[in-house]
Amino acid sequence: MRILVVEDEPLMAALLSRGLHAEGYAVDIADNGIDAITLSKDTSYDLAILDVMLPGMSGFELCRRLREQTHGIAILLLTARDAVDDRVRGLDAGADDYLTKPFMFAELAARLRALRRRDAIGATRIDIGGVRIDMTRHEITCDGKELRLSRTEFDLLRLLAENMGRVLPRTEMLESLWGSSAHINANILDQYVSYVRKKLDTVGAPLRIVNSRGIGFQLAADKI
Repeated sequence: MRILVVEDEPLMAALLSRGLHAEGYAVDIADNGIDAITLSKDTSYDLAILDVMLPGMSGFELCRRLREQTHGIAILLLTARDAVDDRVRGLDAGADDYLTKPFMFAELAARLRALRRRDAIGATRIDIGGVRIDMTRHEITCDGKELRLSRTEFDLLRLLAENMGRVLPRTEMLESLWGSSAHINANILDQYVSYVRKKLDTVGAPLRIVNSRGIGFQLAADKI
């Protein structure tokens, strides 16, 4: 997932960039609305985080312009303001969500995951770091190279991709993929994770399945 962060405070921009990279996002930074619009014309973004108090062009106006020119982007506004009319103004400008400073990064990450889950309803494709998962055709490609997976392997990678940035518990994965966690040997999950890891490596996919010991698995993207 590629995300555009528009923040004119260098320290805040750096903190956001570092945290979002750790969550598996590819991040571009702009410190004003004009540069943000220029970036969005050349790059397809899945998400945008906009500070409301920007020099020259406000985050409200930038939100409106991005909404007009960019199809399918999810927009979250960041601001020190907490007045109701500002929140309404942001939503009216086309924002999908609104977070008031100061905030915990964990809350921001959770808000972004919620936006992604919302967009995934009815979605037919997931794109992560050059890897495309086509749910309609049940095909996976990495930079144009086809990744041949069995149906269970496909469903495993799709499940992890849909929950990017979250550690999926083993029981949840077993129930989702095999319909039960009580009557299935848990080792089968490890076997399929191993299969998918090897196949991702064969096409040089910038994705890793990370084992959270004693809990489950998480999909992570290499920094881009």
